[in-house]
Amino acid sequence: MKTIAIMQPTYLPWIGYFDLIDQVDQFVFLDDVQLVKRSWQVRNRIKTPQGDLFLTVPIKKKKHRKDTLIKNAEINYDEDWANKHLKSLEHYFKKAIYFDEIFHLVKILLLKKHKYLANLNIDFIQNICMKLKMENCFLKSSELEGIKGKQDKRLAEICIRLGAEEYLSPQGSAVYIEKLKPGGEFPENNIKLFYHNFEHPVYEQLHGSFKSKLCILDLLFNCGFQNALEIIRKGRRNKIFYKEFRKIYFNKNE
Repeated sequence: MKTIAIMQPTYLPWIGYFDLIDQVDQFVFLDDVQLVKRSWQVRNRIKTPQGDLFLTVPIKKKKHRKDTLIKNAEINYDEDWANKHLKSLEHYFKKAIYFDEIFHLVKILLLKKHKYLANLNIDFIQNICMKLKMENCFLKSSELEGIKGKQDKRLAEICIRLGAEEYLSPQGSAVYIEKLKPGGEFPENNIKLFYHNFEHPVYEQLHGSFKSKLCILDLLFNCGFQNALEIIRKGRRNKIFYKEFRKIYFNKNE
């Protein structure tokens, strides 16, 4: 049974994002949708002794924001943001056990100076997956011609095009998938809909008590590539069928 997941390419995603990738046969980067200002596509968090610090990728402004899709969002290099990110990472993680190994890769990827945000984010995600020895098939939604519709209709069409029999969705997407009818467009297209279920594992971390849902670099600096996937998988719980999900989270019985 072919299982796929579809998500927007995030900048340095949290570890749950990688657990989702690890569970599917094919992962689709949803890059042909509108870029939302201050979204996880342009920024993510690291931990410091003073609290969270956001690392943000600046984007060139367009006259009409609705014209900015993730795939054509141009990175603004008028700001020296890449070196600022590197300096912040060095300052706050230089005492981490695996700093040298991880920082070397991050520096290479950041200094490539990708023109587009999507390419930067996807490059990071795919390189990290490769280092974690995660064998996955990746695809951009923009590479699929003729996909129409919005939200769950668009996701279902992608599943149909790729011959997927099962779709694993982030729980946050239930807000629109379940809005009009149970399971959205998936059941009527004979696609089994499940929701990702992840409980954040605890690992050794710098700067005080443990904090969850930071960017993937926190885990990598502290635990290294060789240990990271095992830790990520410790957070995995059984995926939730959409009917059961509705009972648990929406108190609805159909």
